[in-house]
Amino acid sequence: MNRFLPISMDDVKKRGWSQLDFILVSGDAYVDHPSFGPAIIGRLLEKYGYKVGIIAQPDWRSVTDFKKLGKPRLGFLVTAGNLDSMLNKFTAAKKYRSTDSYSPGGVAGQRPDRAAIVYSNRIREAYKHVPVIVGGIEASLRRFAHYDYWSDSVRRSLLIDSKADLLIYGMGEKQSLEIARQLAEGINVANIRDVRGTCYRTPDLEHLWDFIEVPDYSAVSTNKRSFAEAFKVQYLEQDPIRGKIIVQQFDNQYVVQNPPALPLSTVEMDEIYGLPYQRTYHPVYEAVGGVPAIQEVKFSIVSHRGCFGGCSFCAIVSHQGRIIQNRSKESIVTEARLITALPDFKGYIHDVGGPTANFRQPSCQTQLERGSCRGRQCLHPEPCSRLNADHSEYLDMLRTIRSLPKVKKVFIRSGLRYDYLLAGNNKEFLRELCKYHVSGQLKIAPEHIAPQVTRLMGKAGKSIYLKFMKDYQRINQEIGKEQYLVPYFMSSHPGAGLKEAVELAEFIRDLGYRPEQVQDFIPTPGSLSTCMYYTGIHPLTGEKVYVAKDRHEKKLQRALLQYRDPKYYQLVYEALTKAKRQDLIGFGPKCLIRPQQHSQPRQKGISTDLSFSNKRLDRFSVGDARMKKAVRKKRR
Repeated sequence: MNRFLPISMDDVKKRGWSQLDFILVSGDAYVDHPSFGPAIIGRLLEKYGYKVGIIAQPDWRSVTDFKKLGKPRLGFLVTAGNLDSMLNKFTAAKKYRSTDSYSPGGVAGQRPDRAAIVYSNRIREAYKHVPVIVGGIEASLRRFAHYDYWSDSVRRSLLIDSKADLLIYGMGEKQSLEIARQLAEGINVANIRDVRGTCYRTPDLEHLWDFIEVPDYSAVSTNKRSFAEAFKVQYLEQDPIRGKIIVQQFDNQYVVQNPPALPLSTVEMDEIYGLPYQRTYHPVYEAVGGVPAIQEVKFSIVSHRGCFGGCSFCAIVSHQGRIIQNRSKESIVTEARLITALPDFKGYIHDVGGPTANFRQPSCQTQLERGSCRGRQCLHPEPCSRLNADHSEYLDMLRTIRSLPKVKKVFIRSGLRYDYLLAGNNKEFLRELCKYHVSGQLKIAPEHIAPQVTRLMGKAGKSIYLKFMKDYQRINQEIGKEQYLVPYFMSSHPGAGLKEAVELAEFIRDLGYRPEQVQDFIPTPGSLSTCMYYTGIHPLTGEKVYVAKDRHEKKLQRALLQYRDPKYYQLVYEALTKAKRQDLIGFGPKCLIRPQQHSQPRQKGISTDLSFSNKRLDRFSVGDARMKKAVRKKRR
């Protein structure tokens, strides 16, 4: 029998079933792997006795695909997929992406804009009275009135527009099981109002007490200060231990958010990641080359969830939360053994980590007892005195995994917080990281170095990066390896103008680094940085924030970070001129670009490329003295 969850009525009948309990509708292709939300929820419900099927990437232009598994007994569970559907479809420049790694064959265009809304409304057309529960990252980050970058407007809660009965925010396992239990007991979905980690609609607030009401949709959609005020409450109350009920009004109805779901225990995490996943895409996609997204995760292991790093541009805090939830070493090693038994395993485990690889434990004991500190971060602007920065358990786990038969190398690719690493006595971890878990390059994300920008980002400053770089270089020298740091930088984040972009370009120059990729800031729903982008206000402090919204200025900032690329010459020249930094245009060792070229006849044997660097000139041999002299004369 096919061991995947049913995707057709033939699959349902082969299991001897006449009706499913739940149907999962997803904007992604069906990949039965624990890195994909529908697979986790489907397998978990299956374990607890529910009959579950999946409709993956339905044709949303009619109700036909939504009826192909029949009418479920208990309800539909709807998700846009592993990414927000708008982020999946559009770049920072609002251009269509050419591929979609979550679709068969990587072909783009297989899901609608705002997929969770479209799917839910189609289901309502097909089956008017069947409960519809929407979840996943798109629903989670759009549960309140939110700024939508792609329409440049404040949109209503996704719960309102989808007409769903309930919205699950966060990872969703506890919520899904509890909702399933209540529905199976015959409780009407309209009366399911007590589940943590969910939102519901109501016409009045008579049944509520001890809640916080934030400015309504009318206010936040017309007044940016009201938007910032609402966001501040939503952000600060995002804690499962001390968070309160939050209410926001939309015309004649309210969206009520219950406090977040309690963190999963290690036993619960082990249960979830120990379910019988097939660890690959459904065979139906084989003919078109499979689903590309599996390649990044097939030989990777999720060791934990949550992140206390506090990056302003990241929405993890609004989805997985700040409290680390980890798996046991035994569970992780068991999964590693499963991976080594896969027929196409070549000896390399690609990753062991989570949102941040070296956040294996909660930041401190207080966080577990009282919740995350309200309005304070664990690492920024300085590491908290109570921070637990011990890496010994993570190191022990990596040692065990790399000692397994068939394992040649264990990489760490999910990102390291180097400021957290430096906050404790972790020299042994850094040494073994360099020796065993890096292959030529270690990718890290300082994002920026201008103090005003890193402060707003919630990231470590330049001095911390330089200290880590020095330690990394020293250890690689000691162990006899030539390995490099590959830093990722972001352009146009709130607080970054041309002055800050030039400062970052100078830093890149001094590193001798040539970035191949630069990430333009994308204001995704639910993040602190997106609130700053839309309002020009830091919602936690009330201060005004400069925001680069002009598309051309964004191009200038991006070009500065890749100033060595000839195709960006004119943009870099314009940026330096606008920033009044013409001192960086010239032939000196600190200059970013050469002066603009003038059209002159090309002389035989002599380059007319005035971007020729001094270093390139010094590479001429002594016998080429005449050529050196000719080029210098031309420059003068």
